Amino acid sequence: MDINVKKTVRIMRRAASRGVTLVEVLIVVSIMAVISGGAVVLAFPLYKEARIKTAVVSAKEIKKAAQLYQEMDSTTEGCPTIQDLVSAKRLDANTANDPWGKPFRIVCGEGDIRVLSSGNDKKDGSADDIRDDFTPVDVKRVKEL
Repeated sequence: MDINVKKTVRIMRRAASRGVTLVEVLIVVSIMAVISGGAVVLAFPLYKEARIKTAVVSAKEIKKAAQLYQEMDSTTEGCPTIQDLVSAKRLDANTANDPWGKPFRIVCGEGDIRVLSSGNDKKDGSADDIRDDFTPVDVKRVKEL
């Protein structure tokens, strides 16, 4: 065998056998952890606000469906329930729950319909409850709780 060929084969074997050291892997993993941690810190408030806005939009749609149900389908003057709206096909069963997994509540009084969500804490009557008549100021207030 030619000496140049042996030398080339030896260089190629050495290059092929060299792997990544544990220190290099740990450095890459730690850099990725720092980057993903920063992304979570920046993205979480936006995610929280998006859930609140989704709840407000869904509550408005349920309110419209409840008003339509009262005007067209209702046989009584009582307040419709989510189940009434789903049964009358005025509301899709998938939109009956808020972004936190609890069903919306419909409250009627003096000719007015209100749709409420218990919010992030999932407790009715607390400061983070969401209504169908929220303004951007209300969304910001609930986001900061």
